[in-house]
Amino acid sequence: MKKWLGVLVLSGLCQTALAGGIDVDDAWARATVEGMTMGGAFMDIKNETGTDDTLIGASSPVSERIEVHTHMNDNGVMRMREVKGGIPLPKGREVELKPGSYHIMFMGLKRPLKEGEKFPLTLKFKKAKPKTVEVEVKNTPGAGHHHHHGHGGKHSH
Repeated sequence: MKKWLGVLVLSGLCQTALAGGIDVDDAWARATVEGMTMGGAFMDIKNETGTDDTLIGASSPVSERIEVHTHMNDNGVMRMREVKGGIPLPKGREVELKPGSYHIMFMGLKRPLKEGEKFPLTLKFKKAKPKTVEVEVKNTPGAGHHHHHGHGGKHSH
C-alpha cells in the first residue's frame, strides 16, 4: 500500500513538473513611420501550464499604453476593439495573435518602430507570472500572415 502511495505521489509531482508555463514564439511588430502613434505586435502563445489562463495585458518601454485587441466586423467594416477580460488561453492549446485577429496594440508610441530592431514586451496573465519576450520589428509580416491595416491612422472604437 505504501509503495503504491509513493508511486502516485511521485507520478503527481512529475506531471506538475511537466506542466510547463506560457510559451511565446515568433513575437514580431510591424515597422512604423515618423508620426505614427499606434502599432501592433503579433505572436504565438502556447499555454502549457495545465490550467486555462487569460492574456490580460502587456507593457513595454516603446509605448505609453498597451491594450489587447481583436478585429470585429461592424456592418461589413472591420474595426479594432479592445478584448474586455483578455484573450482566453486554453490549457494545452496555442493561440495565434496575428494581423486581422487578436493582437497587442501599442498606443502612444514614444518613437517609430524601425525594421530590424528588437524591444522587450512583458505579457501579463490572469494566473501565470508575467513573461517578458523580445519582439522583432519587421517591415512585412512573415509567410502566412495577412496585411494589417489601420495602425497608423484613425483607431475606431
